Amino acid sequence: MTIAVLGTLDSKGHEHAFVADLIRKKGHDVLLIDLGTGDAPQVTPDVSRFDVAASIGLDLQTLIDKQDRGECVVAMSKAAPVFLLNLVAEEKIDGVISLGGGGGTALGTAAMRALPVGFPKLMVSTLASGNTAHYVGTKDITMMPSIVDVAGLNRISKTIFSRAAGAICGMVEATVSNDADKPLIVASIFGNTTDCINIAAKVLEEAGYEVLIFHATGTGGKIMESLIESGMVSGVLDLTTTEWADELLSATLTAGPSRMDAMTRACVPTVVAPGCLDMANYGERKTLPPEHEDRNIYIHNPQVTLLRTNANECRELGRILAEKANANPAPTAILIPRKAISIISAVGQPFHDAEADQALFDSIHQHARCEVRDFDEEINSKVFAEAAAHKLLSLIDSHTT
Repeated sequence: MTIAVLGTLDSKGHEHAFVADLIRKKGHDVLLIDLGTGDAPQVTPDVSRFDVAASIGLDLQTLIDKQDRGECVVAMSKAAPVFLLNLVAEEKIDGVISLGGGGGTALGTAAMRALPVGFPKLMVSTLASGNTAHYVGTKDITMMPSIVDVAGLNRISKTIFSRAAGAICGMVEATVSNDADKPLIVASIFGNTTDCINIAAKVLEEAGYEVLIFHATGTGGKIMESLIESGMVSGVLDLTTTEWADELLSATLTAGPSRMDAMTRACVPTVVAPGCLDMANYGERKTLPPEHEDRNIYIHNPQVTLLRTNANECRELGRILAEKANANPAPTAILIPRKAISIISAVGQPFHDAEADQALFDSIHQHARCEVRDFDEEINSKVFAEAAAHKLLSLIDSHTT
């Protein structure tokens, strides 16, 4: 197996060479790749910085001559993902490891984020003990604290680098046991739609699918979108679209404006529902924006305050949901559980608001060009959940026949 050792070899060449040598001693081949843009590399790379830059048609020497380090780093952060992804596509590498401080971590993880989920990725970083969300993104990058700076070989750094070399070797050697022969379906879930998804998943699994469930917490939606776009997914059961309420109201659990776009880019059959669009999520009670103080709120727990969406907001959410569904070239249907879109929106519950719900449902019907079906059911009813699962199975069949 071949492991890519990726980094800025102008300033951290000896450290990367140390790791490369340990990997070779474990019996693996190494591809040492230079991402440096300053001085000449401290060690001889297998792939030069100019080769990396050329993968996107970049004349790196011209940028280096301008002596603008920031511009060079930005350029390499665009080239490195393309170059590394090409290596993976051509099956020339089986894993990747990088060492870095601020700049090196930004470069290394930018390249790693381009790679598929499941491909071994290890970043040894001075920043690994802080907030790593913008480095990891939606991918399975393993972040390992370097403890000391990646600046020389000493008793601490040698220990950390040795463990890191062993870790990446173990990752590429590991045998993955899964149901790779089963087609994948992804589903979105929230506490308020748990019963629905559990019932639907059982139907889909009995039909021969493996169901991956993602918590609609912003990050969960982004990861689900990433997996859909990867082309690995046969169907999408997006019954918990609550992240759009958070996006509209600038709340905590937004997945961004591209949520629900991956089904369109990947052309995947999809069933959508307005699950939990009755609520936007904020943090502790004191974090609720002052303009919402007079609204219907619900304290889910000390760390989560829910805001009930009103009729105007629901009208806009219905339009968004419909237009996202309309854009998908694959068979798509919107299913509406008219009695409740969450546990707490049912009659007698804190977020029951017939006017807001009707505005949501009317807006979906007004704007949707795909199939829309209404059910006189709550979202967690067995009837609705099974109907959603069977509808998705029929859409997949029509797409593949």
